[in-house]
Amino acid sequence: MADALSLIPAAVLRNLADKLYEKRKNAALDIEGIVKQLATAGDHDKITAVINLLTTEFTYSPQANHRKGGLIGLAAATVGLTSEAAQHLEQIVPPVLNSFSDQDSRVRYYACEALYNIAKVVRGDFIIFFNQIFDALCKLSADSDANVQSAAHLLDRLVKDIVTESDQFSIEEFIPLLRERMNVLNPYVRQFLVGWITVLDSVPDIDMLGFLPDFLDGLFNMLSDSSHEIRQQADSALSEFLQEIKNSPSVDYGRMAEILVQRAGSPDEFTRLTAITWINEFVKLGGDQLVPYYADILGAILPCISDKEDKIRVVARETNEELRALKADPAEAFDVGAILSIARRQLSSESEGTRIEALHWMSTLLNKYRNEVLQYLNDIFDTLLKALSDPSDQVVLLVLDVHACIAKDPQHFRQLVVFLMHNFRVDNSLLEKRGALIIRRLCVLLNAERVYRELSTILEGESDLDFASIMVQALNLILLTSSELSEIRYLLKQSLVDPAGKDLYVSLYASWCHSPMAIISLCLLAQAYQHASSVIQSLVEEDVNVKFLVQLDKLIRLLETPIFAYLRLQLLEPGRYPWLFKALYGLLMLLPQQSAAFKILKTRLKAVPSYSFNGEQLKKTSSGNPYHFLHNMSGGSQISEDGDMALDRGNSLNGINFSARLQQFQQMQHQHRVHFKIQTSKNFSSSSKEAQRLEEPKRPQLSEVNVVAPSRSSKRAQGS
Repeated sequence: MADALSLIPAAVLRNLADKLYEKRKNAALDIEGIVKQLATAGDHDKITAVINLLTTEFTYSPQANHRKGGLIGLAAATVGLTSEAAQHLEQIVPPVLNSFSDQDSRVRYYACEALYNIAKVVRGDFIIFFNQIFDALCKLSADSDANVQSAAHLLDRLVKDIVTESDQFSIEEFIPLLRERMNVLNPYVRQFLVGWITVLDSVPDIDMLGFLPDFLDGLFNMLSDSSHEIRQQADSALSEFLQEIKNSPSVDYGRMAEILVQRAGSPDEFTRLTAITWINEFVKLGGDQLVPYYADILGAILPCISDKEDKIRVVARETNEELRALKADPAEAFDVGAILSIARRQLSSESEGTRIEALHWMSTLLNKYRNEVLQYLNDIFDTLLKALSDPSDQVVLLVLDVHACIAKDPQHFRQLVVFLMHNFRVDNSLLEKRGALIIRRLCVLLNAERVYRELSTILEGESDLDFASIMVQALNLILLTSSELSEIRYLLKQSLVDPAGKDLYVSLYASWCHSPMAIISLCLLAQAYQHASSVIQSLVEEDVNVKFLVQLDKLIRLLETPIFAYLRLQLLEPGRYPWLFKALYGLLMLLPQQSAAFKILKTRLKAVPSYSFNGEQLKKTSSGNPYHFLHNMSGGSQISEDGDMALDRGNSLNGINFSARLQQFQQMQHQHRVHFKIQTSKNFSSSSKEAQRLEEPKRPQLSEVNVVAPSRSSKRAQGS
């Protein structure tokens, strides 16, 4: 200290601490001259003493003017040292850096000025302090004083120039410092950081791309900044990096994919678009590197498919198709279960487009990796069944496609139908709103006869008789009206002459017994008219109620459709089809005369021309009425089923035991009547506790399939 005081005149030291800038400046020039002389003489010990004096007595002084003087003095000393300044930087730079956090804004300003002058002198030797300087500049970029900010910007530009020229800069040491600050929200700091990223990326010898995963998330975070300028700078930097990725042979796609997946779900529209654009490029470029991330990427893409922004939807759909077209081996990190889990989760999306694409993925996986998918069947099956209640018809149809693909195996087919029936049973609205759509689609995808046989087998043993009755009515109406079931209608028409038709008829009969009208419809379709007449005759007072008449009304109207054209033409041959007439007249007698159905059927029967009856029959009629012949028909079992009387009836009937079938029908209807009486009794006994009783779930009216539940209130007639 004593040496330094002897080297620097007292007047100079006094002026260095003066409140006037000009005096401090002049004192600094004097110090510069003194240090220059010492450097020329090679007396570095004295130079060290001068620097220590400036540091301890001035830069660390409690007096602001002293600190200002100390800073300008250190800069002057550095200028005086010129090329020999590097060996004294360890003494000069730390006090200046310390002054960046001074409470006095003017001190901070002079610290920027001092470091600027020091950096101009030492240039590349300055790099050893880069991290500390960067940290200080980062803070000063957001300084509350505009003059300090301006000075910091000038210093920042100089430091950038020095770094780009230097071969001593260590990117490995810098990146942790950058990463720590990337999520700072201050707009000035953000501009500062993006500026440094851009500058360093422009240096050929610095591999910023290799460290991109370390600060990529921070750049994406800036895309949603309130400042348009910051968003633009971040976007420009990201665009440049994406171009470099396209041109680079080696990129760490995996780490960045994790970041992009998160950003694709950002509430900010611009961020989502940028993230999904990057993902799109990654899917095209990433190859095998992205295989472990397919599920995460899919989880990001699917929601974007239904994004409100059209640009995002377009890119997301393109990416989705690219991803689905890629070939991957489950044995090589391709996780089928993870992708299935994502698709299953997206089936709960509020967006129809997303649900549709999730189902397309399930279909794709089933087609490509069937065995692997079936291992996860228990995880997705319930969700797929619930999706059958989706408000979108397109979604329901795709769900059925997936179900059908699963059900190609017999055990899975049985499981599907059982689960489907269970869902119909517990969810009345599903049967009411989607029943026809689901059944018809399954018949197309899985063979109508196979589906109906399985459904019939399940319903035959159904313990919930009310549900069984409703379900049979629905299936019967679909059978009679749907174009998809034309082949099994044709097969049933051959029931009396074709073993396959007979087998199907018997298979359906057991479950169709749950509904009288369904059985009558089945008999008319199978041309088993005598048996239809027997079933009609077995009905008694309790069976013919309002519900039954409504169903009968629907059947009469169906008889006027093209499906029953063959039946109407058979009316032209009363001699060959006497039981058809008796069955139709039986239905006519059950209808109220004032009903529209009565008038329709009566008009149809009257439309049969008289010449269609042979001469022998006409003789038996009274007053020329051709319908009177029915009164002369012999009853019951003495007359075989309608058809060509010249045929060997034993062969044509294929062994159908209609007596046993009628007994089967009567037994089932007896169960329904008993069940109805029990339910009525329970309801009556609990009427006094109505306030405490939970309301029973309303049975579906099957508005969509246009079927009404059959009556279960009639009592089997004595001797029937």
